[in-house]
Amino acid sequence: MFSSRNIIIFLIITSFIATILFILNHYDLTFISPIVLTTSRWIVVILLLLFGVQKKSLTTWIFISMVVGAEIGYDFPEAADALKVVSKAFLKLIKSIVAPLLFGTLVVGIAGHSNIKQVGRMGIKSLLYFEVVTTIALFVGLAAINISQAGAGVTLTAAKNSEKIEAVKQSAGDIVLHIFPENIAKSVAEGQILQVVIFSVLFGIAMAMLPADKKRPMLEFAESLSEVMFKFTNIIMYLAPIGVGAAIAFTIGTMGFGILINLFQLLATLYAALIVFVLCVLLPIALVFKVPIKKFIKAIGEPVSIAFATTSSEAALPRAMEAMEKLGVPRKIVSFVMPTGYSFNLDGTTLYLSLASVFVAQAAGIDMSFSQQLIMVFTLMLTSKGVAGVPRASLVILLGTAASFDLPTEPIFAILAIDALMDMARTSVNVIGNCLATVVIAKWENEFVETK
Repeated sequence: MFSSRNIIIFLIITSFIATILFILNHYDLTFISPIVLTTSRWIVVILLLLFGVQKKSLTTWIFISMVVGAEIGYDFPEAADALKVVSKAFLKLIKSIVAPLLFGTLVVGIAGHSNIKQVGRMGIKSLLYFEVVTTIALFVGLAAINISQAGAGVTLTAAKNSEKIEAVKQSAGDIVLHIFPENIAKSVAEGQILQVVIFSVLFGIAMAMLPADKKRPMLEFAESLSEVMFKFTNIIMYLAPIGVGAAIAFTIGTMGFGILINLFQLLATLYAALIVFVLCVLLPIALVFKVPIKKFIKAIGEPVSIAFATTSSEAALPRAMEAMEKLGVPRKIVSFVMPTGYSFNLDGTTLYLSLASVFVAQAAGIDMSFSQQLIMVFTLMLTSKGVAGVPRASLVILLGTAASFDLPTEPIFAILAIDALMDMARTSVNVIGNCLATVVIAKWENEFVETK
């Protein structure tokens, strides 16, 4: 009776009925009792809970918690307001991850790849290619969200708006001085992410200049710290259904269901921007370097499918490396470029982060100037490095960036409602971008041997 198949069938039927009733009532096509409307929605919620028990998947439970939270926020706005404490507690735990995670991953990413000197031109070309392409991705995301204005029209409280608007009004001198850390402990405590990044980059460069015996203990510490923070993130994410559900309840209770329209606009904007990026940036690069397009598309089919289904770039890494070798890229290039790209060449993620950050500002009613957006893009350019293996890494980076620019967090939790759908697309583009990078570097080094 309560098999997954039966629950899914009942869920589809009741969701369809609840949607039809809502539309009929919304457009005054017929009178429907509020009790009937509420009952139909809660039947859907109960079936979702039963489905979650059967499925036992964290992603499923995050989605279910958002539906439950939205319903609580809509039906019981007073109770939803009390759940703000729960969402803030979850937010504090997330923020505690950011500084040590960025320090560990950036130090390992820089000092751990000090063999760039040994591989010479290939290392320099790889990093140059990564930075150029990811920077273009950031600007594509920036252009897309400024054109679509997907976050415009979301209503936050006036007091909060004025407070945030004042917070982002800084002179050019203040912005420059704000980048550099005065006391790293103070930077961590205050959540000054860009200062932590600058310190970590300089620390990593200094480590890379040390002899191997002096560098090894600190590098091992940074690697261990990164792994610990990955596990720490996993633990915190088990609390995500509770924290996200509470945040969505508070968001819907204060903003209403109108924000859902903005979320679908954001989703459409992201997919359109990623398609534009692939067709107008990655495809021309492939043509310039004379990459065999048909063979390349066939080779990346399986790893991209894995990335899309699992929303994990790392899950697709082994098959992607194998596919590039079969295509004709030497193993020494694949083994260097692909793992390095997973730290420095996350095209889909960087595009998403620039897009989502401006969406948050738009939702808060903040009209950020182009120079302020450039500073935020510069911050994202650094903070997005090295976290490909972290579940919900985009949430961690997005919250850190929002904290640095004094942006509200409510729209970020609302974004989580469609995060899985966005993650599929951006992860797929990450894999496509890294596969293309290996072929480009091999072509650049005149070592690509096209297989028959």
